[in-house]
Amino acid sequence: MSKEISAFENAKRQIDNVSVLLSNDYSDKTKFAKALKLLKVPQRFLAKKLKVKLSNGKTKTFQVYRSQHNDARGPFKGGIRFHPNVSEDEVKALSTWMSIKCAVTGIPYGGGKGGIIIDPNDYKPADLKKICKAYAEFLAPHIGPWKDVPAPDVNTGGREMAWMLEAYEAKVGYHAPATFTGKPLELGGSLGREEATGQGGFYILEAYSKKKNLKPLKTTVAVQGFGNVGYWFAKLASRAKYKVVAVSDSSGGIYNSTGLDIENLAKLKEKFGSFSNIPKTKGIKLITNSELLELKVDFLVPAALENAIKKDNVKNIQAKVILEMANGPTTPEAEEHLIKKGVDILPDVLCNAGGVTVSYFEWVQNLHGYRWTWVRVNEELKKMMLLAFEDIYKRVKDKKIAYRKSAYSLAIKRIIDAMILRGRV
Repeated sequence: MSKEISAFENAKRQIDNVSVLLSNDYSDKTKFAKALKLLKVPQRFLAKKLKVKLSNGKTKTFQVYRSQHNDARGPFKGGIRFHPNVSEDEVKALSTWMSIKCAVTGIPYGGGKGGIIIDPNDYKPADLKKICKAYAEFLAPHIGPWKDVPAPDVNTGGREMAWMLEAYEAKVGYHAPATFTGKPLELGGSLGREEATGQGGFYILEAYSKKKNLKPLKTTVAVQGFGNVGYWFAKLASRAKYKVVAVSDSSGGIYNSTGLDIENLAKLKEKFGSFSNIPKTKGIKLITNSELLELKVDFLVPAALENAIKKDNVKNIQAKVILEMANGPTTPEAEEHLIKKGVDILPDVLCNAGGVTVSYFEWVQNLHGYRWTWVRVNEELKKMMLLAFEDIYKRVKDKKIAYRKSAYSLAIKRIIDAMILRGRV
C-alpha cells in the first residue's frame, strides 16, 4: 500500500475497475450505480474507546473497531486482529475484501473485520482475557450466528475466540458456539482448520496445472513465507511431487534446484529459530527474500506480507505464474507490468479463501450440533475451491480478462444481484 493511497481507497478503486465490465449486465443503470455506491461504504461501522482495568490495578483505554461491510448474501464474516497498526481505514478495507472473498467462493456471508490497537506482547494472558471480554461485550448486540460471525486474525487464535465466546454467551444468556469460528476443537472448532488456507491454495495450484497440462515433477515452485499458510502450501505441493525449490521466512530463504525436503526444513527451523541460523549443509543454499522473489520458477507463491511484488522489483520477477497466498502481495502497478508480460496472477481472494471456507464449515457444524470428519471437511473444501476456480477460469477465457478482474467481477455481480433481489436498490 503506497502512502498516497489508503487500503480502503484501493479497495474502492478495485470495485470501480470492474464496474465497466459489469455495466452491460444491468439494464437499469441507476440501480447498478446505486449498488456500486453502497458497496464502497460499510453498512455499519463500530468504533469505541474501551476502558479496561488491568491486573496491576491501572485502567487503560483501547481503541476498538468492527466494520460490517455488506450482508446482502448472508451474515457478516471476518477476523479480529490485535496489532499496533490497526486503523479505521485498514478495517474498512479488509471488511470489503472479505465480502469479495466470500462471494468468490459462493459462501453465504458478507464481509466483516474487527481490530484493537494493541501490541499483545505487552500484556499478560490475564489482561488479554479482560480485553477480549470487554471487546466481546461491546460487540454483543451486533454479532451472533445470523448477524456477524467473527474469527481469529493477526495475533489472535483459538484462545482469544474461546474467551470472547464465553463473554458473549454470558451476555446473551445461552450457548451460541456458531457466533465465533476458529475456536478450539473442544469448543466446537472444526477439524482441518489448521491447514485449511494452505490446502485451499494447493487445490488451486492443482486446478491451474491441470488446465495448462503441467506435470508436477517438472513444475518448480518458490514459496515466500513459512508461517502456517506457506508451510502447509509447501508441504502439500511437495507431497504431490511438485518441485518446491525455495522457501523463506523473514530472515531469508533456502534454495535447492532439485527440490527441498519441507518436513526436514520445518524441523530445522524449529530447532534453530530461523532459516538464516541453519548451519550450512549439503543441498541447502541460503538466499535472501529478494533473491527468492526473482527466481526463474513456474510458480512464485507470495505467502507472507502485502506488497511483496512492487514497482521496485517487478522488472526482476521471472516466474510464469504468481499464486497469491498472502493478502495483497502484488501492487496494482506491479500487476499491470506482469500482465503485459503474459504472467498469470491467481488472486488472493481465490487462492487464500480456504481458511474462510472451513470457517464456514465450522459455523454449519455448530448450527447443526454435528461434527464432520477431517475427510469430509477436505472433500467439501476441494469441491468449493474447484468450483470457484472453474467459474473464474471460464470468465477469463470468455471475456479475455485477467484472473483478478474475473474474480472481482464475478464476486461483485453476485453481491449486487443479492442487493437487487432484496430491493435494497
